[in-house]
Formats: sequence, structure tokens, C-alpha cells
Amino acid sequence: MRNAFVYILTLGLMMSLATATRGVQVQDLVRIKGAETSKLVGMGLVIGLNGTGDGNKSVSTMRRLAAMMNRLGDPVVTAAELKDAKNVAVVYITATLPGAGVREGDRVDLQVSAPTASSLAGGQLVLTPMLGPVPGSPVYAFASGQVQIEDANNTRTGVIPGGATLTRDVFARYIDELGRMTLVIEPANATWPMANTLTTLVNDDVAPDAPPIAFALDQKNIVIQIPDNERPNPAAFISRVLEIQLDPKLVRTEARVVINQRTGTIVMTDDVQISPVVISHKGLTITTITPQPTPSLDVPNVQEQSFVGLDPSGAGGARLADLLNAFNQLKVPAEDRIAILKEIHRSGKLHAQLILED
Repeated sequence: MRNAFVYILTLGLMMSLATATRGVQVQDLVRIKGAETSKLVGMGLVIGLNGTGDGNKSVSTMRRLAAMMNRLGDPVVTAAELKDAKNVAVVYITATLPGAGVREGDRVDLQVSAPTASSLAGGQLVLTPMLGPVPGSPVYAFASGQVQIEDANNTRTGVIPGGATLTRDVFARYIDELGRMTLVIEPANATWPMANTLTTLVNDDVAPDAPPIAFALDQKNIVIQIPDNERPNPAAFISRVLEIQLDPKLVRTEARVVINQRTGTIVMTDDVQISPVVISHKGLTITTITPQPTPSLDVPNVQEQSFVGLDPSGAGGARLADLLNAFNQLKVPAEDRIAILKEIHRSGKLHAQLILED
């Protein structure tokens, strides 16, 4: 029993070490061109609403309803006869197809939104054809189902899980007519050093004894010529490329600061640098209590500052930690932190991409 326990413990440690030393795979940093998601769109009718539909607010809705009733054998004279029908609404529907493609008969989720109705709660989407986003596109799917409201504060939008059934195959196209595949580096890693690193790894690991098969078009796109003998069955070759590992230390993302102005959330990468700068904002002060040689809580030595420098080491620059320490010392509220970051960026002292989200 003890030997078994030792074996299990040793195996667990080996697995932990293997996990800890695992490099970053190429597939964690790129996608293959041709494996993008795509959209299907459509306009349809949702029925069964509890007085929250379009009614006389939308003539086009009544026209659609009249046309549908005509097709189903219940003709009406004019759309005006339906103007008081408040249990129906016209909706815009979209479906996102996965990058790997879909086959006929697959089902995908729908997003539904109403331009006029006040609520889609309790509504049922009538069978609706869905087209590609390009004008003249054929029908790729038919959509129907019960609308589910996800946000109680916005009942004019909803989802229909598995609401679209594909009537056509949609294949991902990984290889072009010249037998090449293109790796598209994710935006956070799209730099010339990364493109050069990945190109070198592919040439050294996949075809070390052959002429180079990979080259960087730019800092985002790497073109790989698939060897002739691999083209009939490229799965193994593509897998080898995507499973190439590189040292995590070589993976450097673009320095960025992402601010959600509505929630006050600030997300910064750990490599954000700031040139020497001094901050004073709305008269905020930092209070430092220095105890006397004989400490006394009743009589502390209080020093107040209205400025905090962001180059404490005198090294000519500061990092995220220095900025956070300054914010903490000044006890800066979220909205003031955002204002300070914007000003630092505007002055050219924040060496990162600033992304503002509403």
C-alpha cells in the first residue's frame, strides 16, 4: 500500500512539474485565416406577445403579418385591418456560425431584437429564412422558437437557443489555392518580434532540413507553404505547427490599459511604463505618519503632501506598481483614477494603448 502511495505521489509531482514547465503553444497565440466566425441575418415576426407588440406603430409589421396570413390560406384585404394587432412584432435576428464551419442540420443560437415593440417576453418567432450578410445570399437556415429574455432591464432583446437549423454546409477554408495556410497573430501579440519568433520556430521545428516554408507578411500574418506530400491530408501538418511550444518569456503582449467608464473598472498589463511624472488632482493629499523616536499615538509626526512623484527609484521611469502605490496613497476614487490616467496618456507619459469602454 505504501509503495502504491509513493507511486501515486511521485506521478502527481511529475504531472505537476510537467504542467508547470509547459510552454505556450502556437495555437494559443494565433488563429488560422479562413476559420473566422460568420453571421446569418433575417427579419421575422414574433407572435404571442401580451399587448407589447408593434400595433399601429409599424405599418411594415402589419404588411408582413398580412403576407404571412395570405401564404397560409387566410387572406386579408389590407394590412390596415391588422393595425390593432398588438400581440405581434417585427424582429431582427442574427446567428453566429462557428469558425470551424457547420453542416446541414446543425443548430445554432439566435439573437433577437425588436426595433419597435416594447417587449418580446413570451413571444414565439415564426419560421423565418436566414441569409448571409452579402446581398443576394441564398437561404442558409430557417429560424423559429420561443424567445428567452436574458436581461430583465431590456426585454426588447432576447435569445433562442438552437433556434436556427442549417440547410447548407458552411466549410472553413484553411488552405488557399496555392497550398498555403496563414497564421493570424492575435491582436495582443501582433508585433514584429513575435512574428519573427513564430516564423523561426515553424521553419526550425517543422522543416529543419528544408528551405524555409514560413515567412512573415507583416507583424500579424505568417504565411506557411504546406509541403506537397502533406497537402492530401494536411491535418497532421497543421497540428504539428499549432502544437509547437515556445518559452513563455518570449510571449510579450502589447502594453495596454483598458478602462470601463461605466463600472469604473481598470485593467492594466503588468508591463505598462510611465515616464517621470508628478500628479496633483483636485487637491488630494497623502498623509504620512512618522512615529517619534519614542512612538506616541497621541502625538504623531504628521506630514502632508499634495504631490506624489512616480519615479521613486530615480531610474527614469515607473511601472504599474508605482502608479498603483500612488493611487493607494492618495486614496483616489475610481472616477478620479480614470481622469488621471486619461491625462497621463494625453501628456504622452503613459506608454501603453489606452482603451476606453462605455
